[in-house]
Amino acid sequence: MKDDALLSPVQSPLLSSKTGSAIRHGYFTRKGGVSGGIYHGLNVGLGSRDERSHVEENRARVSAWFGAEPQKLATVHQVHSPDAVIVDASYDGTRTEADALVTAVPGLVIGVLSADCGPILFADAEAGVIGAAHAGWKGALTGVLESTIDAMISLGARREHIAASLGPSISRRNYEVGTEFVERFLEKDPGYAIFFTPSARAGHAMFDLPGLTTKRLSDAGVTAENLDLCTYADEERFFSYRRTTHRSEPDYGRQISAISIREA
Repeated sequence: MKDDALLSPVQSPLLSSKTGSAIRHGYFTRKGGVSGGIYHGLNVGLGSRDERSHVEENRARVSAWFGAEPQKLATVHQVHSPDAVIVDASYDGTRTEADALVTAVPGLVIGVLSADCGPILFADAEAGVIGAAHAGWKGALTGVLESTIDAMISLGARREHIAASLGPSISRRNYEVGTEFVERFLEKDPGYAIFFTPSARAGHAMFDLPGLTTKRLSDAGVTAENLDLCTYADEERFFSYRRTTHRSEPDYGRQISAISIREA
């Protein structure tokens, strides 16, 4: 496709070093898409109110970057759950309600959408198993990362060989939360207090979602990395649900993070 060069996915140093040429991945930005207005760029959100034809073209461009046909791009209907699904060669485009995908099928592209929540890509290159998870605060707290790892292990991956990289997500400096939010986490584990710092506003705190995510990954026994890219702060490259909310805009776009095992 002639516009492929416009796509500018971010690469993970960890995944690149661990997988070599066997696995291809990318944390896609807004660059290279056909959407306009508040969605301008590479909006891949089927749940957005963007023109459907634009979203489908954007998704086709992502597939083409991997050298795949559009129907080979597998995503799920994300619902902030702890659920991970295994995708096999019979994938027919159905978007199951879940928040993570795992596969061992070469040529199939699996991806998750985000606009502040954390997109995490996983790989065990030796076993030929990959995963992609969408982890907002609820998913991270209730176990979507661990579910993804367990699903990968069920396909032959080994925990100690899995590398996981957290892509563009909202950072602590832009994620202000209220007292009830903090209490929910401390009820789960008092040790989670380390992920909250006082806000300038009384009764509020700044929440470190990337910190929680990488700790959960490390505690699960995999090698973890945070690319430290803030979606809220970098409007040129990333969509942000919270930024849209603060501006009272009617909707927002979603970027995609995707990974694929190269076909022999």
